[in-house]
Amino acid sequence: MRDKIKRFLNILSLDIGLDLGTANTLVYVKGRGIVINEPSVVAINQKTGQVLAVGNEAKKMVGRTPAHIVATRPLVDGVISDFEVTEQMLRYFVNQVHKRNVSFLTRPRMVIGIPSGVTEVEKKAVEDAARNAGAKEVYLVEEPIAAAIGARLPIHEATGNLIVDIGGGTTEIAVVSLGGIVTAKSIRVAGDKMNEDIINYAKDKFKLLLGEKTAEDIKINIGSACELDQELEAVMRGRDLISGLPKEIVVTDEDIRDALGRSINTLVTAVKNVVEETPPELLADIMERGIMMAGGGSLVRGLDGLIEAKTKIPVRICEDPLTAVVRGCGIVLEDVDKLKDVFVPTQYKETPR
Repeated sequence: MRDKIKRFLNILSLDIGLDLGTANTLVYVKGRGIVINEPSVVAINQKTGQVLAVGNEAKKMVGRTPAHIVATRPLVDGVISDFEVTEQMLRYFVNQVHKRNVSFLTRPRMVIGIPSGVTEVEKKAVEDAARNAGAKEVYLVEEPIAAAIGARLPIHEATGNLIVDIGGGTTEIAVVSLGGIVTAKSIRVAGDKMNEDIINYAKDKFKLLLGEKTAEDIKINIGSACELDQELEAVMRGRDLISGLPKEIVVTDEDIRDALGRSINTLVTAVKNVVEETPPELLADIMERGIMMAGGGSLVRGLDGLIEAKTKIPVRICEDPLTAVVRGCGIVLEDVDKLKDVFVPTQYKETPR
């Protein structure tokens, strides 16, 4: 009888795959696909402690709120920096998924992507936040493996697959074979660091104070890793640090390339280091199969070509790189028993069923 009740509740429950990213949180629902793709931002009234908005609505408030309302990002460099706010953000997304269900009866299973090499404390923080937000069982998957699964790489074969996942807070570079990571590197140089580079460049060169969203828009519109065939321009608007008045200037792709130079070099060097540490047999596979890139940062113009030139290995960008990790979590979620060997060991020692 108890098993029948459990099976009935499992049918009611909408199991969830989560890419809990520094910049965006994506939610995959079993049998339905990706249903949520919203910024990892929470707006809080500091007077009352009340959550005013989450996701898209909260992002609109960034830089536009009175002093007592703070729009905050509870994840930094891919890990939880504010436990309670992360928990409330997760609860909001779980409630959005279960809006039309008998949500008081259902406790979903969650498969969550986490950066490779996180500490036990950081792992526990993700698990506890997910459980407190209503998860019945929590399974953690390292992001490079989730991205490789999402990119449809044959990770369970005895062949080398090199994945470069450039997210918001971290870049994950890993060689995957037989369902596990052979060699990997996680660096805190990714999309957010590039935005920061553009803000600092504008401050130093043009004495102009930019907002984060403006910097991100410029990166997307004209950011590049190597010289382009056609020059691109964008208008940079901000506050003049000398006069304190509004100011706008026109910048070119060369300016932004100059701003991003150090971060791009760090990223390319990290990929080369992983290639150098890869066992020869697997490296032979990678030379034949190529490097697969995923994550929003992989869309920076010319970055794939630059990595290819520096490593002498063909580079491909996976289809829809922004959703690779959550698609990987979703594929695992659809067949938990078959893919259970990709889970990171956790304090709860859960067995898929």
